Amino acid sequence: YSDCWVQDARLVVLNALDAAQRGAHISPHTLCTELKRGADGWQATLSSKLHNTDRQIKAKAVVNAAGPWVEKARQLYDKGVAERTVRLAKGSHIVVPRLFDHSYCYIFQNSDGRILFAIPYEQDYTLLGTTDLDYQGNVDDVAISHKEITYICKAMSEYIAMPIKPDDVLWSYSGVRALCDDNSGNVSKVSREYELELDTRQAPIVNIYGGKITTYRKLSEEVMQLLKEPLGFSKDSWTANAALPGGDIKHTDFNGFMAQTVQRYAWLDQAVVVDWCRNYGTQIDILIGSRKDMLALGKHFGGHLYEAEVEYLINYEWARSSDDIIWRRSKKGLKMQPAQVQDLDEWLRHYFAKQANSKVTNHH
Repeated sequence: YSDCWVQDARLVVLNALDAAQRGAHISPHTLCTELKRGADGWQATLSSKLHNTDRQIKAKAVVNAAGPWVEKARQLYDKGVAERTVRLAKGSHIVVPRLFDHSYCYIFQNSDGRILFAIPYEQDYTLLGTTDLDYQGNVDDVAISHKEITYICKAMSEYIAMPIKPDDVLWSYSGVRALCDDNSGNVSKVSREYELELDTRQAPIVNIYGGKITTYRKLSEEVMQLLKEPLGFSKDSWTANAALPGGDIKHTDFNGFMAQTVQRYAWLDQAVVVDWCRNYGTQIDILIGSRKDMLALGKHFGGHLYEAEVEYLINYEWARSSDDIIWRRSKKGLKMQPAQVQDLDEWLRHYFAKQANSKVTNHH
């Protein structure tokens, strides 16, 4: 969209950070393995994959926002046949070296009636996609197929002067859309709208079918409206003008904020400032802290990734692995070599071992 771009990984984690700042408890790498329902509340069993431990928590209500796993989560408390089902549609994208020197997106009409996007991506790349296929497999194993890569390359090459070949692909990713199943023959024709199901037969639960990134806040507000009566609260929706963490920029535009930040941290490599402004906004001050020169940023892992950012992601954004850091909290993996990722893994091993030892010592 011409008026809006989003780095999906950042959007997800900033919502978690926003919730934490408002009192929520965030538990990454944790599965809900059991849900017991009573007249006056729920008991959930949460299994931590990091610590190999289980714990029970009580709740007045549950919101099942598990996306493609919505039916699996529903089965935890209700083995009956659901009125609604989701249809999984797989979408894949490829990333190639930058194809054009401006910040505009293209929408191309394919000969098969579908459309394709070409979007500027992380400064030096172009993102191409997407596909739309029914998906039957395990959601945890979703990955792009050679057929999808060929399809995107062939369709794009009808419009680009230099043909795009599968060998040009630097990175790819796939996801599944959880669509409300309307038994439509063609998956591309299935509605992208969401449906909400409030069940108050005992303690309340809202099951969410469908939904997408562009309407996630609207959906969330509707969920809270549904829970108003069962939970007995009266507060109205408030998110329309609320910035996510780092988004409270006082300037009229982002460029003004960036220019001022570049000036304030004149000692910092400009490419790094630009990267951090885009990814962290005003949180950049927390990331930099009292550091006064490039040396103070610590080890340089490659690309724009420094020890200072890694520590920030561990301490403020629950990062625990190299994948968390270079793919789930940023897209820095695009600019890193396998040896550099290995180096980061080694650093993280030492860091967490040191933390564990320090806890043991303090305990004694």
